[in-house]
Amino acid sequence: MCAWLNVSPAGYYKWRDRAISPREYKKQLIRGAVIDIYHRFYKRYGAPRIAEELNALGIPCCVNHVAQIMQAEGMKARNGKNFKYMPSANASSNVAENILAKNFNANKPDEKWVSDITYIDVDGEWMHLAVILDLFSRQIVGWAVDETMTTQLILDAFNMAVARRNVTPGLILHSDRGVQYRAGEYRQALLEYKITPSMSRKGNCWDNAVMESFFGRLKVELIYAKDYKTLNETYRGLFEYIEVFYNRVRRHSSLGYESPAKFEENYYAQCA
Repeated sequence: MCAWLNVSPAGYYKWRDRAISPREYKKQLIRGAVIDIYHRFYKRYGAPRIAEELNALGIPCCVNHVAQIMQAEGMKARNGKNFKYMPSANASSNVAENILAKNFNANKPDEKWVSDITYIDVDGEWMHLAVILDLFSRQIVGWAVDETMTTQLILDAFNMAVARRNVTPGLILHSDRGVQYRAGEYRQALLEYKITPSMSRKGNCWDNAVMESFFGRLKVELIYAKDYKTLNETYRGLFEYIEVFYNRVRRHSSLGYESPAKFEENYYAQCA
């Protein structure tokens, strides 16, 4: 092949094995971030708002570049004139009251939890991450990854959380109005542990702002910096980030620059 193309074998292997260029890496990072933000905000954002989100996350990008990526990927914001939304018959079933009401402060562990699902681009395929976070210490108490966004995904995260923590009646678990969180199996699981469900208002992502903030940090600090090819690679990366770094090492300004694990450790030491 090299002889036919009139190139040296050494030159071919050097080209094949060379690392990705900084320019190409930046293009891939921005493309992945645009696709992620588009889906994270339920296809509501067009190029101007996605560009604002990118710049807020520390990823410099202009509106025209975002628009080009969206056009190439066939992505269109739902506020376009050609978009028609047909709500399902179950769109308003099993919707809980917004009990949390953006009060993200908690006086003790396992008093208030928040949960959500996000998308992760793995070599052009979508993986889904469900997370449950304790508002007292910002610790991730339950999480699960799968190729499909089903009720079982959030049940896996929920089962991890209740197995790890001291769940008592009255615990509030807040989420959005996604169909998974309105499913009968999930609501039955909350009922069995006497957990009080709470849900964001329709179309208001700020009602779950702490969860959105976590996903934003996760994407910037891990996902956008990697080039995951398989589910196993993604899982290992998420495990290291959540269980080793985020919960036990990462310092949080809202916790006096202590890690979630250290913050809870200090709390229990004072209670002893």
